[in-house]
Amino acid sequence: MSDSPAPLADPHIAFDPSEGRRDIVVLGSTGSIGTQAIDLVLRNPDRFRVTALSAAGGRAGLLAEQARRLRVRTVAVAREEAVPALREALKEIYGSDPLPEILAGPDAATQVAASDCHTVLNGITGSIGLAPTLAALEAGRTLALANKESLIVGGPLVKAVAKPGQIIPVDSEHAALFQALAAGTRADVRKLVVTASGGPFRGRTRAELAHVTREDALAHPTWAMGPVITVNSATLVNKGLEVIEAHLLYDIPFDRIEVVVHPQSYVHSMVEFTDGSTLAQATPPDMRGPIALGIGWPERVPDAAPAFDWSTASTWEFFPLDTEAFPSVGLARHVGELGGTAPAVFNAANEECVEAFLAGRLPFNGIMDTVTAVVAEHGTPAEGTSLTMPDVLEAETWARARARELTAKATAEARA
Repeated sequence: MSDSPAPLADPHIAFDPSEGRRDIVVLGSTGSIGTQAIDLVLRNPDRFRVTALSAAGGRAGLLAEQARRLRVRTVAVAREEAVPALREALKEIYGSDPLPEILAGPDAATQVAASDCHTVLNGITGSIGLAPTLAALEAGRTLALANKESLIVGGPLVKAVAKPGQIIPVDSEHAALFQALAAGTRADVRKLVVTASGGPFRGRTRAELAHVTREDALAHPTWAMGPVITVNSATLVNKGLEVIEAHLLYDIPFDRIEVVVHPQSYVHSMVEFTDGSTLAQATPPDMRGPIALGIGWPERVPDAAPAFDWSTASTWEFFPLDTEAFPSVGLARHVGELGGTAPAVFNAANEECVEAFLAGRLPFNGIMDTVTAVVAEHGTPAEGTSLTMPDVLEAETWARARARELTAKATAEARA
């Protein structure tokens, strides 16, 4: 391990805390990560200042309110048709004051990701976060990464432009690993242990999952997240993506990354060292802690999130992963080891299948059945092939189309 390239996320890299307030760009500001990040910023005005916001555009009123409260220079929306509603919302809130600059279109988030700031928080959901991730890294910004999909689908592209330690992970699991890894050298690490809550269906067999509903899947026992991420947690696809992400962030082989089910979601992940000791990072389930780490590192933000009340009794449980009921982690390892465009195919097919499940066009077990079929059809990438952005986009387009075809076929057969 000592001869391996430096990991993308490395707590041993010496950072110089910026003097005064740190300028932040928030991508995905109206989503779960974005709104919690803004809460942190507003509670710590001496530490952070948000200079630009980006969002899809569906919540114009909230985005305008955020822009006003933060006094940002720029607001970006991905959907150009959202601009009139956003402009009206801004005028209503700003009154006679000058409005912020408005950017619109599929490249708007990429533009603000490269703007003048210290840190870019990428809280976008989905692989559309790849271009902003690359833009932030190429511009030399520190990247607080909550958009795991951009690393999954474009791992080699990200590794080619990122400087060692330029990425600070915001996923609770990877923020936990980041902190625990600070306790030893890379040569000391034996294993990474990624924890999973098990989602709403922990303990159920594959047969018992056949008829679960959309509402069942969205009822996560410990985390409040968006619908796509919540379904990914129910299928444990999210955990499979996190295994690939851990491999890319910390340069640890797949056979030394383990997943264990921990229903309470108190221990966010662990690092096992060669001397037999294991370090666990633990907090009550609250994303404001990892977000604060991402935008504040190497400094910690006081009272960013609640701490444990150690005077109250509690039970912490750990269980092995049921790979038969939840085959997603094994499939993710497979595509991660294949490399090339295989992870992009896996992720794109899953996004399409989750959308079909939420719309009632695909049963719960059909999500992974379809993703598995699409991955198998894609096959093994050509050995030695260098990944390019067009490769990723082409693979995603094919995977989405094929997933829709298989979903339509399954729906027709079910109705026959």
